[in-house]
Amino acid sequence: MRIKALIWQEDGVWCGSVPALPGCHTWGESYEQLLEMLKDAVQGWLEVASEENELEPEKQLIELQHFPLLWSTVKS
Repeated sequence: MRIKALIWQEDGVWCGSVPALPGCHTWGESYEQLLEMLKDAVQGWLEVASEENELEPEKQLIELQHFPLLWSTVKS
């Protein structure tokens, strides 16, 4: 199973969200830490979902794919 994560930087902190997994969000002090935190967050989400019989066992193996989210701001 491939999971896509949106990644962005906000106020000096790296943030990540997994749109396919409701409520699966995390952050890290560095990009590398964020990737580790995302893996943990996704694994935790999948474990809870499988305990609640919302996920078949063969779909518990994941491959995290991340895409940087580019923000643009308009200053007036």
